[in-house]
Amino acid sequence: MPAQYPLQMSQETETAEDWRVVSGVLAKDRKATAEFVAKCADWIYTLVRRRLVPRVELVEDLMQEIMFAAWQALPNFRGDANLRSWVMGIARHKVEDYYRKKIRKLESSEEDDSHPEPVTTPVFEQRLDSIAQQKRVQRTLTMLPEAYALALIWQYRDEKSVREMAQLTGKTEKAMERLLARARESFKRRWNDGQV
Repeated sequence: MPAQYPLQMSQETETAEDWRVVSGVLAKDRKATAEFVAKCADWIYTLVRRRLVPRVELVEDLMQEIMFAAWQALPNFRGDANLRSWVMGIARHKVEDYYRKKIRKLESSEEDDSHPEPVTTPVFEQRLDSIAQQKRVQRTLTMLPEAYALALIWQYRDEKSVREMAQLTGKTEKAMERLLARARESFKRRWNDGQV
């Protein structure tokens, strides 16, 4: 029992601290609000930055959107999880929403029925393994249309299946497969041209 006592105390302290901050924000206490914003920024920055690479210029905007969503949802905080986990859940959903919106915005010209030659997955994954080549991968991704880059990131870094991507974007699996094939072809062309 003695080994669990410090853990219980820290969890109880964390829970009390979470409720203190939440109550303060809901009571419109400026200090508590500033503390909430600072904590949220610390918690979500790394997640958002890592998920948006190579589009790091969008990090601040998405972080503000996440913090605003968390602040608005604060009256619904029940304490089932600690505040950090609750905010991180909101952050993950907002990043997913960002991907979903960008992929849905594909221009109709990208919805054609052309069938480019598929690129084998192992070649793409092997390139991601090398630290030196990761920078080149990121530069290549920045040269792609945003929807292509996001689709590739979603599938290869975030390990989303075609079915999950289709469900999240409201597209058919076939449409997502075509989008990924075009994205891979575009990536391969830029990679092989040595433009990066």
